[in-house]
Amino acid sequence: MGGTDSRDAVTELLVRWNDGDVAARDALIPLVYDELRRVAKRNLAGQRSDHTLQATALVHEAYMRLVNRKAANWQGRAHFFALAAQMMRQILVDHARMRNAAKRGGGTVTLLLEEDSAGKEGINLDLIGLDRAMKRLASLDARQSQIVELRFFGGLSIEETARVVDISPATAKREWATARVWLHHAMESDAEA
Repeated sequence: MGGTDSRDAVTELLVRWNDGDVAARDALIPLVYDELRRVAKRNLAGQRSDHTLQATALVHEAYMRLVNRKAANWQGRAHFFALAAQMMRQILVDHARMRNAAKRGGGTVTLLLEEDSAGKEGINLDLIGLDRAMKRLASLDARQSQIVELRFFGGLSIEETARVVDISPATAKREWATARVWLHHAMESDAEA
């Protein structure tokens, strides 16, 4: 997710933005845009050919939601990207709901679960069902839900996720694996019901 200089610059701009510096917010755009676009492209990889939401639109919508937050109180670069992942998740779920309302089955999308899955076929996934399962997981284990959101929707590595959640990489990896299994079973149970 960029070099140390870029990380420091993003964090500095976020602190200045917290203090009301609108110029800092505007200067942030070029520093985070490419990373947000990479995350958005990853989230949209393997979509059906008729999918109407493109990476650029996803980035712009997520960024606008972030910029328009009333009380951002940014805690640094990792916090910014964690909220961006949360925004992208909500945008994708909202988009799936709109498509589902317009056309039966429109809530099913294809997403890649691992960053090393480039060139591999994604899995068909009911994004609305995933959102429901993630809300249930959050009520049982908020940290595991956050890890899934950071990894799946935010595209963060195990190490980056561990830093955001403030746990060891080994714990993050273990909880990521546990959460994926739990979500898989929860979604299968919902599909059978």
